[in-house]
Amino acid sequence: MWAGRALHAALSRAPRGSRAQSALAQLRDILEEELESIRGAGTWKSERVIRSSQGPHIHVDGAPGGIINFCANNYLGLSSHPEVIQAGLQTLKEFGAGLSSVRFICGTQSIHKDLEAKIARFHQREDAILYPSCFDANAGLFEVLLTPEDAVLSDELNHASIIDGIRLCKAHKYRYRHLDMADLEAKLQEAQKHRLRLVATDGAFSMDGDIAPLQKICHLASQYGALVFVDESHATGFLGATGRGTDELLGVMDQVTIINSTLGKALGGASGGYTTGPGALVSLLRQRSRPYLFSNSLPPASVGCASKALDLLMESNAIVQSIAAKTLRFRSQMEAAGFTISGANHPICPVMLGDARLALNMADDMLKRGIFVIGFSYPVVPKGQARIRVQISAVHSVEDIDHCVEAFVEVGRLHGALP
Repeated sequence: MWAGRALHAALSRAPRGSRAQSALAQLRDILEEELESIRGAGTWKSERVIRSSQGPHIHVDGAPGGIINFCANNYLGLSSHPEVIQAGLQTLKEFGAGLSSVRFICGTQSIHKDLEAKIARFHQREDAILYPSCFDANAGLFEVLLTPEDAVLSDELNHASIIDGIRLCKAHKYRYRHLDMADLEAKLQEAQKHRLRLVATDGAFSMDGDIAPLQKICHLASQYGALVFVDESHATGFLGATGRGTDELLGVMDQVTIINSTLGKALGGASGGYTTGPGALVSLLRQRSRPYLFSNSLPPASVGCASKALDLLMESNAIVQSIAAKTLRFRSQMEAAGFTISGANHPICPVMLGDARLALNMADDMLKRGIFVIGFSYPVVPKGQARIRVQISAVHSVEDIDHCVEAFVEVGRLHGALP
């Protein structure tokens, strides 16, 4: 106690500047200790620098020659599609670089309203509202929709943005085991005492490549008087016969109440997210959703690119069929080689390895063989479930896929992941 008082007295006598320097030094020590613990656990995430546009073939700093990219969310290959790029350039010239404003002051252009209407038509919903990202859409929804009288029931492996969005609201929170419909039903029974009940799930889970059983979820929701929310970020554009998402894939488009999704993956890959659903909900979000009210409008070039991507998608479903065939080719060849691939027929193909260092080291050696993949470990995925996530694109060639499998087999044997 005496030592503590002496330290306090010494600090009180010290000049203000030296106390500030002492606090900064303490902060640096704390941060360096935390960073070192990440390095020591083998979970340090390095950022590889790309020197080209996004696409199936890219150039990466430190890697000689061209690299085949198997880790982008560029599911339809539209990030560098010439018509999408041209649409972005034209919109940039016509509407400028940005709005320097939030939407409700002087940040709404005709292109924003046109894109929102197009999104609503695409999903067969009443209305839609744009956000800077789907993370913002998830952060802005639950707090507005749900009150302390309500309840939200969330899959335990939902995306971090859904989890954070739910934390912001004051509703009663229930978490059900991943894809476990018996547990969801038990939670729905428990939640009957609340005014509104909202079941929240990813349509496709980004780390595992598995798909929510929406038919069963919607059946339970109907049975227990609940609403259904689906985040379609890893489904919009390529799941379902015409790329509408998991609700189309599973035949429940008329039973899902609210959809959040992104423009930053299959739909051009630039930026932006949205909520689409009942018109009254969208109107309320425009009045009260904080990420919408306090964020600058989506830049015109991003709006133009996404709008053209939707046009291309609605004109033909050939590109949707292409990615399905290529996904099947990769998964079947990898499983035949002896790898465990998580998920079910989704372009996200997690190669399950377990050990974090193994995943990171194998990913590094894949790059040496001209394949860009990334190892994922805790805290992005649970401890002991490290993996390399491979993502198939419609613009990968058959040769690209076969070369990737061959490299995995070679590297897997080198590191003992295969016999």
